Amino acid sequence: MTTFRRRVAEWRSPSLRHGTLWVPQWFPKTAVVCGSREVAMAFPHLQQPSFLLASLKADSVNKPFAQRCQDLVKVIEDFPAKELHAIFPWLVESIFGSLDGVLLGWNLRCLQGRMSPVEYSIVMEFLDPGGPMMKLVYKLQAEDYKFDFPVSYLPGPVKASIQERVLPDSPLYHNKVQFPPTGGLGLNLALNPFEYYMFFFALSLITQKPLPGALHIRTSDCAYFILVDRYLSWFLPTEGSVLPPLSSSPGGPSPSPAPRTPAMPFASYGLHHTSLLKRHVSHQTSVNADPASHEIWRSETLLQVFVEMWLHHYSLEMYQKMQSPHAKESFTPTEEHVLVVRLLLKHLHAFSNSLKPEQVSPSTHSHATSPLEEFKRAAVPRFVQQKLYLFLQHCFGHWPLDASFRAVLEMWLSYLQPWRYAPEKPAPSSDCQPRAVSERWAPFVQENLLMYTKLFVGFLSRALRTDLVSPKNALMVFRVAKVFAQPNLAEMIQKGEQLFLEPELVIPHRQHRLFTAPPFTGSFLSSWPPAVTDTSFKVKSHVYSLEGQDCKYTPMFGPEVRTLVLRLAQLITQAKQTAKSISDQCGESTPGRPFLSWLGFYSPDTNGCYPANDLDEMGQDSVRKTDEYLEKALEYLCQMFRLSEAQLAQLTLALGTTQDENGKKQLPDCIVGEDGLILTALGRYQIINGLRRFDIEYQGDLELQPIRSYEIASLVRMLFRLSSAINQRFAGRMAALCARADFLGSFCRYHLTEPGPAGRRLLSPVARGSAASRARGPRLSLRFLGSYRTLLSLLLAFFVASLFCVGPLTCALLLVLGYLLYAVAMTLLTERSKLHQL
Repeated sequence: MTTFRRRVAEWRSPSLRHGTLWVPQWFPKTAVVCGSREVAMAFPHLQQPSFLLASLKADSVNKPFAQRCQDLVKVIEDFPAKELHAIFPWLVESIFGSLDGVLLGWNLRCLQGRMSPVEYSIVMEFLDPGGPMMKLVYKLQAEDYKFDFPVSYLPGPVKASIQERVLPDSPLYHNKVQFPPTGGLGLNLALNPFEYYMFFFALSLITQKPLPGALHIRTSDCAYFILVDRYLSWFLPTEGSVLPPLSSSPGGPSPSPAPRTPAMPFASYGLHHTSLLKRHVSHQTSVNADPASHEIWRSETLLQVFVEMWLHHYSLEMYQKMQSPHAKESFTPTEEHVLVVRLLLKHLHAFSNSLKPEQVSPSTHSHATSPLEEFKRAAVPRFVQQKLYLFLQHCFGHWPLDASFRAVLEMWLSYLQPWRYAPEKPAPSSDCQPRAVSERWAPFVQENLLMYTKLFVGFLSRALRTDLVSPKNALMVFRVAKVFAQPNLAEMIQKGEQLFLEPELVIPHRQHRLFTAPPFTGSFLSSWPPAVTDTSFKVKSHVYSLEGQDCKYTPMFGPEVRTLVLRLAQLITQAKQTAKSISDQCGESTPGRPFLSWLGFYSPDTNGCYPANDLDEMGQDSVRKTDEYLEKALEYLCQMFRLSEAQLAQLTLALGTTQDENGKKQLPDCIVGEDGLILTALGRYQIINGLRRFDIEYQGDLELQPIRSYEIASLVRMLFRLSSAINQRFAGRMAALCARADFLGSFCRYHLTEPGPAGRRLLSPVARGSAASRARGPRLSLRFLGSYRTLLSLLLAFFVASLFCVGPLTCALLLVLGYLLYAVAMTLLTERSKLHQL
């Protein structure tokens, strides 16, 4: 720290005296030039602030992390804004990484307090909303500095809109686009320090790729996730008001923000695009915004930045193009991205629900209401709804059909249940029944109708293509069914659909009322629209704004969706039976093997239990959970759509879910053709969803089957060559012995012949014919000696024998004698079973 202060003191001394350039002692001597004019010509980029920046860059390589942060805190406290603005872009990039993802920065997405407690505490203190970094931001904000941000790193729709000279709808970009003098390339946004900091912070979630070792890190424990939560709690408070910017010096006045570019009125969000030139002209005269709006300018900016950077990756036109199966994905969110968006949605619900009771209704709006209360009313519907809908639509249509979809599902369900984040939570009922959804939430349900209905249909389409035998997939079906089955919610959704489907008689007047924008003057508070009391019109406006005027709406409680629900109910019933069948098969296969199979004298079952799901990994407890999830999901679906048990039983029988007389699942639905069994469309569907399967067994030469993981490859190959040589030399004698009708012939047949086609299951006529054509004579197989288990068993036997003072030769003779006795018994049993079959 002493060295750094000395450098700072040297740097802040007068730099030009008597026409010569003063250079700090620590600056490289090769950079010293005699005259100031020569220096300016040779190094035009070396101005005064660059010395501080060069010092900080050098320290970032040579000093430990804790020392660097202490130096930064001192610099922020001691230096004026005029000298700090040159280091601000470098500092922001060094923290959050470069926009192209090359520089990692402080790697906030992998930093955890449990793994690196010292670095974690330093980072959280430095980047806290009331910490040194924010003091630097407010210090620069008071001086009205601007920083260039490349348009090329903005989300796809925003970048395309600006490059086409059309200003995006969000007021975040108004009066900020900087055109290059030559035109075409190099478009930038001129951002104030707070915007610049938040742009980098939000985009680091997307641009920075996680390290390979960070795949098993819990997102909720990372510094980035916790910082998002702190920023939301600070700038979007659920209690009280937004705290003013902290003073940069003890006892000094807080820096006042620069005059904020007036935001577009809330009522005009979602309007049709206009010319970029017209937008700029219309905004140039409105510099003096309402002073009351300064109270929430940081809150408004924070929310807009988060929504734009995290959700605005799909436009309505792009979404409609993505419906084509040949469309290429432009942006694919990660599971971590979705978890952070869910945190944002949960906090926004709590933020909006913290309105005072007398200010919840739009009819009670007055200009005397505080700007923060107005912002709470408008935050979700005006900023979030449309972009979140398109984001969810893309995820539902393009997310892989695996358990990672749970993150998207929980984000969606969090948005659908704002009552979970209301401050007044009713006491739980004594009979353990789910609480009914209050009527006060009916406007939210109606104004978010597509979030409930269209996305529910999208989830049904996914559920019909997943393996419901998997506990993770069964849990997702259960979660959705449980949420939608909450008392009174289905009735609210039905009411919303009725309002949308009722005929509209005064469309021209109402469209004028919706799409006429107020003038772009003053703040968003000065032109709050009059309350629209026509509920039907509000529902129609919501649907048309999200899906377009020519959308085709499919009612959630109509016949088409009801058919999908019935199909899902069938699959749930089948999945329950399949899980039970798999559990029975696995339970029978494990204890049913004889003890000698572990010793290597019994061929292992290479066809095992059904491997198409995760039941094998979790055991009987998994089967129980799957059955519980599916049972409750089916119950909830029946409640929502009023399905009777008679309907379910009829559909179950129609799909062929009955079991055969042995209690096992039938084969997939097939027809018998000339070449064997041919799968029908239903059979293919049953296999894809794991509802039925063929019992696949190896039908080729047992000596030539692939080497197993429990075998020694080199030893198996050597034993094969040895047995092949013996079989080739003594083939005639072995055939003669096996042809004998006495006990010796039976003994040889037991050891030297394979089970014939009659003793093995053959499911195809083609396989039966080919098996008959390749019948082989008697032969010796020594492959069992190449098994790890066989060799381990022999070593164990010799070790136990040595404990009883039995020599190796004697032990070997005893083992041979024991096996001969076992083989004689098995030969007699085999011959007796053949006599009974005759």
